[in-house]
Amino acid sequence: MSVKITWYSHACLLIETDGTRLLVDPFITGNPMAPISADQAAADFILVSHGHGDHVGDTVAIAKRTGATVVSNFEIHNWLTAQGVENCHPQHIGGGFDYAWGRVKLTIAHHGSALPDGTYGGNPCGFLFYIQGKKIYHACDTGLFYDMKLIGEEGIDLAVLPIGDNFTMGPDDSLRAVKLIQPKQVLPIHYNTFDIIKQDPVVWKSRVEKETGARVALLKPGESLTL
Repeated sequence: MSVKITWYSHACLLIETDGTRLLVDPFITGNPMAPISADQAAADFILVSHGHGDHVGDTVAIAKRTGATVVSNFEIHNWLTAQGVENCHPQHIGGGFDYAWGRVKLTIAHHGSALPDGTYGGNPCGFLFYIQGKKIYHACDTGLFYDMKLIGEEGIDLAVLPIGDNFTMGPDDSLRAVKLIQPKQVLPIHYNTFDIIKQDPVVWKSRVEKETGARVALLKPGESLTL
């Protein structure tokens, strides 16, 4: 069976597999590039990488409306529970869990994680998905780190990497990340949402495909790819 991935801009992805919808970092309201509104977002699971407002986004509202289970670190789990979210599953970095749709493991990410109200949001993370025999690494918000090479040893089908700079890896470090991970395919994210993270993904794609064996998927917000 195939895995369909739709980019809703910034770091937000919808991953669809065998009738299950996984929504990652649903920053929709207030996102000038979002192709849908928050009340149009569908999810069975929501995954939150860290506490910043442009990643927690509309999690509370979508979870309450849909009944989706929210997967996050333990600190964000506690915060969401206090916000009235009923279905939450806590994990932590290095820990994986088998769900009916597949497995997800939390990876390290070098970033911050304070929640929108200033509450401590624990450690930020990335996500390593094992779905339908495919391995997807969503780095989320992070700087470059050498242990990406270890993640790459899993045999990554798709790496989802930030390229915006300033708050995360920029084009140069993201290219180095591709060389460490050696994925079959890579999807750039976390760019052009705001002027401060404006980048040219076409130039980045050319560099990656010239210097590595990875194919680059450039999606417009709302477009999809299939693994």
